[in-house]
Amino acid sequence: MQRYEYKVVPAPEKGLKTKGVKPGAPRFAHTLENLMNGLGAEGWEYIRADTLPCTERAGLTGSQTIYRNVLIFRRGLESDTGETAETAPDPILIEAMPDPEPDHAGETAEPDATPDSPREDSIAAQ
Repeated sequence: MQRYEYKVVPAPEKGLKTKGVKPGAPRFAHTLENLMNGLGAEGWEYIRADTLPCTERAGLTGSQTIYRNVLIFRRGLESDTGETAETAPDPILIEAMPDPEPDHAGETAEPDATPDSPREDSIAAQ
């Protein structure tokens, strides 16, 4: 079974100044590209970007919900034998045991709920 570890990093909010890169969208894209390439070089695989709510303090006693953009990465974990998650052998499947039959030794039988039951006839006669 493949096992992964995950890394969640805040997405950049603005582009960093870089020589030769125009301001605006190109600068932001370059900043994001550098972040993703840096994590990719460390073995992290990009999964997705999410926007998640975060409750933060506002003033002395208040709170407000702010939405944060995050980037989610993952990479395979090594097993105890030194194999990576990609080369680990397939797991062995074991058939589940059937559920045991319930023990009816201490239970009493319920009366039948058929219309011919004497209990219902006595109730109907009243």
